Formats: sequence, structure tokens, C-alpha cells
Amino acid sequence: MTLQADLVDILIEKGLRRLPEPIELASGALSSHFVDGKEALAAWKDLRLACEAIVERVADAGHRFDAVGGLTLGADALSVGIAAVSDTKWFVVRKEAKERGTRRSIEGARIGPDDRVLLVDDVVTTGGSMLKALDAIQQTGAEIVAAVTLVDRGDSARPRLDSLGIAYYPMATYESLGIEPVVFG
Repeated sequence: MTLQADLVDILIEKGLRRLPEPIELASGALSSHFVDGKEALAAWKDLRLACEAIVERVADAGHRFDAVGGLTLGADALSVGIAAVSDTKWFVVRKEAKERGTRRSIEGARIGPDDRVLLVDDVVTTGGSMLKALDAIQQTGAEIVAAVTLVDRGDSARPRLDSLGIAYYPMATYESLGIEPVVFG
């Protein structure tokens, strides 16, 4: 079995919940399926496997990166784990810039024009969180070489990232999890 297939099994076993009633997702859509990437990867061996699978997928596609990060909280564990297995830098993007002290919107590694960044998130429906992080990263001058998510729950994120010229690699999709896609309207 491949690392990616093992990751999908972990996500199904430890992170997928089938709910009796639909709940509202961060995107505003409703779903009877909830995927909790943070809970699924709470054990280090599972997080390490996920991070190794992501690094392998990105390397196989020919991408090299110096730093990895995304919007807090979905990207936090993945950023640190991927940085550990790839010997790169990690960072997280705050949802709002800090209002005191350094007033930074990006914590962890300082990134800039010489950095190639892997953008990450745990679960994506529309890609809105990735795009918010992307804006903050682009302001530093860093180059975003690719975007990766553990789970893509719909068909909205890829066209949004494609339109920006960013290669996108979901490690699991609604199809591989055996759930219905999240749709709007």
C-alpha cells in the first residue's frame, strides 16, 4: 500500500464522522459528514505518515520548497510535521494580524522573496482559508510552489487555485472517503 492510501484509511477510520443531522461547515455549506483532520492525526505516527505522504506527493510532482505553512488552526500540526520530515521551515498565518507586540500576521519562520512555500490546510471545502493564507504569504514576496490539503470535500477549491496558477494536491477527496461532495446552492 502507498503512503497516500494509508493516509486515506487513517482519515476514514479516525477522522470521518457520519452525523444524524447536517451541520454547518466553515464555508457555510451543510453536510452530514464531518472530517476532522486534527483528530485523525492526533497520534504522532499518524501525523508523521500524513506528512511523509504529503512530502512524497509534492516531490513526485517536481516541487521543492523551503518553508511550509497555512492558516491557523488547520495548518498548524501539518506545518510543523511537514517541516520536520522535510527539514524545512514552518510558519502559520494568523486569521487576524496580532494587535500588540510585533503585529505580525505570520508566526514561526520569517519568510520572504527567497523562499519557496508549500501552502497547506487540513480540510478544504471552497479553498477560502487557503486563499486567505495565500494573500498573507504573497505579501512577504515568497513564492508559493504548490498547495496541499488532507481532504477536499468538494469541487470548488481546485478551480480557484488553478486560476492563480498554483498546483493543487488533495491527499483525499470526497470520492476516496466515500462521501457526497459539498455543493452550494
